[in-house]
Amino acid sequence: MRYVSFRRPDGTPSFGRIEGETIVELATDAAPSLKAALTDGSLSDLADGAPYAAADVVLLPVIPDPAKILCVGLNYAEHVKETGREQKVHPAIFVRYGDSLIADGQPMVKPTVTERFDYEGELALVIGKPAHKVAAADAWDYVAGYAAFNDGSARDWQRHNIQFTPGKTFPGTGGFGPALVTPDEIDDLAALRVQTRLNGELVQDQPVSDMIWDIPTVIEYVTAFTPLSPGDVIATGTPGGVGDKRTPPLYMKAGDKVEVTIGTIGTLSNRIIDEQ
Repeated sequence: MRYVSFRRPDGTPSFGRIEGETIVELATDAAPSLKAALTDGSLSDLADGAPYAAADVVLLPVIPDPAKILCVGLNYAEHVKETGREQKVHPAIFVRYGDSLIADGQPMVKPTVTERFDYEGELALVIGKPAHKVAAADAWDYVAGYAAFNDGSARDWQRHNIQFTPGKTFPGTGGFGPALVTPDEIDDLAALRVQTRLNGELVQDQPVSDMIWDIPTVIEYVTAFTPLSPGDVIATGTPGGVGDKRTPPLYMKAGDKVEVTIGTIGTLSNRIIDEQ
């Protein structure tokens, strides 16, 4: 299944299931959001509601209100190499905030305080049930589905000190969408390629199998130090090819179009605008 969060034509937030060019609403009083339906376990049992033409609604981030967004840094060897960093024994983890997220088709906001606004195409996963101290062998059972992610990064702010967070969570810089794609829709997740295009030019292209720490390992590590709830998000890291490490550097600017495609999971597309 493919699920989206959206605003109805009257502006009311809702969620539903994609069927071709139609979105079938699933929201009820009992489960008013996709996160709520994951939390109470009702997602697969909800009755169909009103159908909407996809063109008549405005998408929201897949999960508009995650309690936690955790991001994995330096999870592809090519990216580690281009940064000149040493590969560590454990993954680097930093956080984003909910107000940094934007949906597919919505503008991605370049902060006024940086000219080094970089793309990072990533595979994101959404947690489907409470997860704490999960063993890697059991980790797949906790994944509700996947989406594309663009971890828009203000590189200078990222490097003000040793912590990444200041450069990673400006409002409106994290693309997330277009849909939550359930695992049964994907034949071979590891074979899917994380591809980023800037103004049509392919700038990142590596398979999920190139991750240094695979998804079960990441879930085991993260849930060892913090409990996760349904609707929480983990962005699993970006491949090599980031703009900051190119010669000359390649940064995003107003008017650009950035697309993150991950095989059958789909394409996340955003235009860049300047912060107002």
